[in-house]
Amino acid sequence: MGRENAVAEKAISFAIRIVNCCKYLQEEKKEFIMSKQLLRSGTSIGANIHEGIFAQTRADFVTKLSISLKEASETSYWLTILHKTDYLTTEMYDSIKVEIDEIIRILISSLNTTKKNAD
Repeated sequence: MGRENAVAEKAISFAIRIVNCCKYLQEEKKEFIMSKQLLRSGTSIGANIHEGIFAQTRADFVTKLSISLKEASETSYWLTILHKTDYLTTEMYDSIKVEIDEIIRILISSLNTTKKNAD
């Protein structure tokens, strides 16, 4: 499960960035609603990946990674909204968007591989 461990580590690093981003949004920009949504979805990615790594069945693994992918997609959405409403600068957005896009690509690849190997 090397690939899953790599994405799990990326998700931890990403979650830390999300926590810091939300602190910035709340303390500096006084934005509390969208930042809480971002915090919830952005930290849920790694939590579900970690659950998936210790899944008891392949189906459970696929379910947990699928939830992670949905949370990653939602996180990307909130980042875009925060950027388009000027809560995040283009520099901040571009920096963190690269990371979430990479996590999404890895999750899609892992899910496709797992499903293909199940057949």
